[in-house]
Amino acid sequence: MNTSTDIKIPELLCPAGDLTRLKAAVDYGADAVYLAGEEFGMRTAATNFGEEDLKKGIEYAHKNGVKVHIACNTIPHNEEIPRLPAFLELIDSLGADAVIAADLGTIGLIKKYAPRLELHASVQSGICNYETANAFYNLGAKRVVLARELSLDEIAEIRAKTPKDLEIEAFAHGAMCVSFSARCLLSSYMTGRDSNRGDCAQPCRWSYSLMEEKREGQYFDITETDKGTYILNANDLCMAEHLDKMAKSGIDSIKIEGRAKSHYYVAVTANAYRGALDSLKVQGENWELPVWVSEELNKISHRTYSTGFYFGTPKNAQTYGNAGYIRDYSVAATVDGYENGFIIATLKNKFLRGQELDCLEPKAPPFTVRASELYDIDGNAIDSAPHPMMKIKIPFDRPVKSGAMLRMKTE
Repeated sequence: MNTSTDIKIPELLCPAGDLTRLKAAVDYGADAVYLAGEEFGMRTAATNFGEEDLKKGIEYAHKNGVKVHIACNTIPHNEEIPRLPAFLELIDSLGADAVIAADLGTIGLIKKYAPRLELHASVQSGICNYETANAFYNLGAKRVVLARELSLDEIAEIRAKTPKDLEIEAFAHGAMCVSFSARCLLSSYMTGRDSNRGDCAQPCRWSYSLMEEKREGQYFDITETDKGTYILNANDLCMAEHLDKMAKSGIDSIKIEGRAKSHYYVAVTANAYRGALDSLKVQGENWELPVWVSEELNKISHRTYSTGFYFGTPKNAQTYGNAGYIRDYSVAATVDGYENGFIIATLKNKFLRGQELDCLEPKAPPFTVRASELYDIDGNAIDSAPHPMMKIKIPFDRPVKSGAMLRMKTE
């Protein structure tokens, strides 16, 4: 049987929109996390990190052997430049491991004010070929984050024609931008929110109708049949079933998109991809994606999945008809501890006695907890847990880790 020595297992790089989500990523299996300060990152919708939380987050990650990459990958305007050196000096002093950047001026300032940090060339750089990758390497980049438009064959060629110590990172899961490698112009044009400065309104995911200029007020849905096509509404990327192919193409780090996503999303994706990569390490060439991993990725908020451009120009990369998200599960409660045969938990969403729940513990497949009996924190039997943040007790036959989540199917 082939073993892990046959396939180099990529790093698992997970998003962290705030300190709570950073801890979820770390606890549930990330090798590294990426996050941003209050400026210069590409997700203003995320809570992001002030100085104190940056310090706490970096300390927590490093204590658990996890690296921290700081996103500094907006395309800054003149008025933002004077504030950038102080931010770079701050993240350097706090012990961050790498900084992600795209703008050439920003890269110059990184080399001047934070020379200790690894430089990672952002997906915003639009790296689609080995010459561009080599150019960033010559500028001091330790890693390049490749454009989403590349196939695995193209990535393999880039790997073959770049220095061996230049690391390659690529997205494996999450939202896809209708743009060129995230450089979107629609949001700024339509809403005044500049996607290249972290404030994308995601207009590519809105519903549109078509109006012919001489037929004012007559709107036609933009829909697809076997005789027509759509525009916009990109599907979500999911490469879980093809992690072996990503590894073989020379990718050193697989990235989960989602700094604006929930604590639950971060925990589930980190746990699922950790499980997938660990099984790949054990099984090698005989690897098959564990069934539970696929099931887990269908229990987070997502749009229809596709494999993006990895196997050539996609034929199933857009959502037609219902362009909304699939949200079939929600968090019922978070586990505070286990005492005297009872799970002690804090309620997040109402559920009933007798209801079947999934329990998600870090770095493990989920298991079932049936709330056949339900008690408040004082030990009084109750038929339902109706109030968010109330403390509850559920009898269970084995300990459950603090920080685990109890999940329920949404009716």
